[in-house]
This record gives sequence, structure tokens and C-alpha cells, in this order.
Amino acid sequence: MRINTTDMQNAFGKYLSLVEKEDIIITKNGKSVAKLIRYNEPNYFLVHEEANTYRSTKTVSYEEYMELVDSSDQRYELIDGEIYLLASSSFTHQVVVNEISGHFYNYFRGKPCRSLTAPLDIRLFGYATKFEEDPNVVQPDVIVICDEDKVNEKNKYEGIPTLVVEVLSPSTKGKDLVAKLNLYMKSGVLEYWVVSLENKSILQYAFSKERDIDNLRSFQQGDTIQSTVFPDLEILLSDIFSEI
Repeated sequence: MRINTTDMQNAFGKYLSLVEKEDIIITKNGKSVAKLIRYNEPNYFLVHEEANTYRSTKTVSYEEYMELVDSSDQRYELIDGEIYLLASSSFTHQVVVNEISGHFYNYFRGKPCRSLTAPLDIRLFGYATKFEEDPNVVQPDVIVICDEDKVNEKNKYEGIPTLVVEVLSPSTKGKDLVAKLNLYMKSGVLEYWVVSLENKSILQYAFSKERDIDNLRSFQQGDTIQSTVFPDLEILLSDIFSEI
């Protein structure tokens, strides 16, 4: 599991309990800085500062991930065998998500595709042929799906989103720009927007059918972002960031 330093400080007791089940990687500004592990003697725990050469060798299974999810009220993501705790979003984060989702809702209303917002589990499996071979579970801020037939009998979506939007926060910046970028690309997502609240900008990745980066564009205040998959979908960045 990965958590940021603020979450550790605010709920240290909770993580002392969780560390009985798994190691906890502590991050600061998106970078891993320490590791909380259970001590060899009963009921004792130890925090190790992370060395520059440290690499985690523990891989969490999907079954272990689901055990944690089912026993907790927190939200988690599973990416490449590591569990990430999803902290509560900031006010400005939610304002921007709401602006984007509102534009998407108006555009896709009456069309075959549909836009949705978190929390919604998205099951991805990279280059593997099925989920069980490389299980990953994420909760993007906004998605567009064009395969609603992939909602199963338990009312769970098991398809691949066409377009994904993530709004950066200090605790998720590294994950969204690296781990999720790679996961979305290799899983068959066609377009990925990375929204920066700090710079009031958007990075737009377009992925090819061969699952490589086909194009990368950066949009700043005053620009209009146009979807590469849905050419008629255009949004002024000034509209997205007008309330922050």
C-alpha cells in the first residue's frame, strides 16, 4: 500500500493496524520516502527510511486487494501489484472534475458513448489476454465509455474506457503521470487527459491502436482542447478553470 505523509500523520494508528497485513510505502510529493513494516517481535513496528536504490519486491494479489477493500471504508487502487490509498479530494479538484464532467455530459447526451465520474472501478489488464493474468483496478476522475455492453450481470463495468481524465493532486501526481499513463496506454485506452490545477493546464495523450503514444499536446490558459477521438468535443480551458 502507498500513502502520503499527510495521511500517515493524520491516521497513524490506523496504519499501525493495517501494517499487520502488508507493508506500507510512505510518499512525499509523489516520491517514495519511507517504508512502514511490521517488526519481528509481536506488536512492535518499525519505520525504515527509503534508500535511493530501494525497490519493493512484494506484489499484492487481486484476492489480497479485495480482502482489504471489503474490510475497509477507504478507497484503493491496484496498479502493477501495488495498492494505493485514495485520499479525499480537495474542493478545487472536485470543482474542476465537475466542470469537465458537465461538458462531457452535455456533449455525449443522446450519443452512443457515455461519460461517468469516480468512484467507479475500472478493471484493466495491460497487454495480458485476461484480467486474471495482470489485474489492475483504478478509479479515474472522469471516463468516457463506448462499450456499455461490457456491464456484466452484477452491474459492474468490465470494458476499456475510450477516454480517461485524471486531475492531479500533490499525492497522486507521480502515479498519474507515470504508472497510470503506462497502464492506460498498454490497456487500450485511446485518449488520456492529465489536468494540472497548479498550472491550469492539460496534457493530452493520444494512443495508437498498437498501444503506443501517437501524439502528445499541452494546452494552457486561453487554449481550446479538442478530443482526438471525438473531434467535435471542444472545451475552452478558461471554462474548466474559471472557478479556481
